[in-house]
Amino acid sequence: MSVVMRTIQRRHPEIEIYEANTDKDHIHLLVSVAPRMALSEAVRILKCNSARMMLRKFPFLKKTYWGTEDGIWSVGYFVSTVGVNEETIRKYIELQGQDDSGQAKLELG
Repeated sequence: MSVVMRTIQRRHPEIEIYEANTDKDHIHLLVSVAPRMALSEAVRILKCNSARMMLRKFPFLKKTYWGTEDGIWSVGYFVSTVGVNEETIRKYIELQGQDDSGQAKLELG
């Protein structure tokens, strides 16, 4: 797990990050959020803290994203709950960024 994700977990123990992987223009996370926290708040914390740490580590990003309304992360996000088949979601996240001829080879069931 990256330094960014470990730092977020240390500062916000109500957000537990199990898996993280990136693709060309997005990231997939498998997280557990305490029931007392709104999912939108968890996403805000993840985006704000990771953006702050990336800007600190990669100063050139300040020039790249200076003056943009959204900053590093886009406004939107997608959230889905994990039911019985958590292993399928974990495998999907693990395979992100690997060449699979454009088709996911997982059975969602």
